[in-house]
Amino acid sequence: MTKSHPDLSDIVATIGRDMGAHLGGGKVADYIPALARVDPRRFGMAVIGCDGQTAETGDAWMPFSIQSISKVFTLTMALERLGDDLWKRVGREPSGSRFNSIVQLEHEQGIPRNPFINAGAIVVTDALLAGRPPAEGVAEIRDFMRRRADTETLDVDPEVVSSEAATGFRNQSLASFMRGFGNLHSPVDEVLEVYFNQCAVRITCRQLARAGLFLANAGKDPINGDVVTTSKRARRIAAVMMTCGHYDASGEFAFHVGLPGKSGVGGGILAIVPGKAAVAVWSPGLDEAGTSYVGAMALKRLAAATRWSVF
Repeated sequence: MTKSHPDLSDIVATIGRDMGAHLGGGKVADYIPALARVDPRRFGMAVIGCDGQTAETGDAWMPFSIQSISKVFTLTMALERLGDDLWKRVGREPSGSRFNSIVQLEHEQGIPRNPFINAGAIVVTDALLAGRPPAEGVAEIRDFMRRRADTETLDVDPEVVSSEAATGFRNQSLASFMRGFGNLHSPVDEVLEVYFNQCAVRITCRQLARAGLFLANAGKDPINGDVVTTSKRARRIAAVMMTCGHYDASGEFAFHVGLPGKSGVGGGILAIVPGKAAVAVWSPGLDEAGTSYVGAMALKRLAAATRWSVF
């Protein structure tokens, strides 16, 4: 197996030092009360190679709210369960719109443009729930995440769940709209209960990089040998991450970083280096598109220093 990068630890340490001058940049997601209180000057980064090589800096072991990065894992689960039938209910195209836009959804008859905007992720969650009690769906997603992150301590933050539920009026509208078009099969409140819980998983950079490692290794966890998905599906998921992982700023991320990635408004980003490594960064301050300001900057530096861009 190819070595991730001979100077990885030095590169990551340098990035950690360089990011110090930029900490506090961006704006925390204050529309979710539990996230508004997070210190915006936090920064962590973890890189785990397919060969087991690791490098980390800053707050790599500090838990944060996974938010929309969870959509990568629920998409993986749903594709394993439904196969290509999932794509009859959700598209694969960039939205060009905000992550919680309802205008496009109406125009396209309740079929969300991709699985990473909120409407698409809600459909994916509905596909996973498949009429079961919400508690079963939440436990399945949590247990999948625990296995991928190689930790039994990973869990849901109940305060974040409460905050999401108390402020999730747009998500309720999206879900009801899709239910009206017949593209949501379980009751709206039950689907959203699972969705809010999956977005409230607390995770560290180290755990997140570990969890995403199977996508860098053609669907197989290179450390414990689990075949999580097929190599074809791993490529497909990475492709959707590249084109849709940062909503209407996905093109900018591809232009500057050049890696498949998925952001979350908790300040985390998961990036995949095909055949080499998984990278997780976290810094709570967000840019206007909802991507971590310092986190994206750190990934840009990493891609340049390692020449890991896929382009």
